[in-house]
Amino acid sequence: MRLDVTNNYIPSETEEYMCEKHLEYFKRKLQDWKQEIISNSKLTLESLQEKNTFPDDTDRASNETDRSVELRSRDRQRKLISKIDKALKSIDENEYGFCEETGDPIGLARLEARPTATLSVEAQERHERNEKIYRFK
Repeated sequence: MRLDVTNNYIPSETEEYMCEKHLEYFKRKLQDWKQEIISNSKLTLESLQEKNTFPDDTDRASNETDRSVELRSRDRQRKLISKIDKALKSIDENEYGFCEETGDPIGLARLEARPTATLSVEAQERHERNEKIYRFK
């Protein structure tokens, strides 16, 4: 069943956490975000395929640097699409919005800021502290 969540709708703490409206809102948000990334990627591919000739070595080097930065950015976005797909799957499985580690609610504010979040703030902080500890050993 698809609810008609308007573009003006914003999930509220007064509603039941991860009710159908919340799930539909985040599903739409994630799908729109994914579509935007895909559209931008197509534009990047088109610009990278253009044949550019530069008489000056400095211009050529600058262009190569720009292309390299753009390719790294697109690679990060490709990985982000994978996270978006995972979040969409968790919506379909009614698991979205809950911490993978503790099962606690992630929270609307965190999901609004980072719709692909899979950990609560506390679990994320614990994970980052442990990562920092093990990185320096």
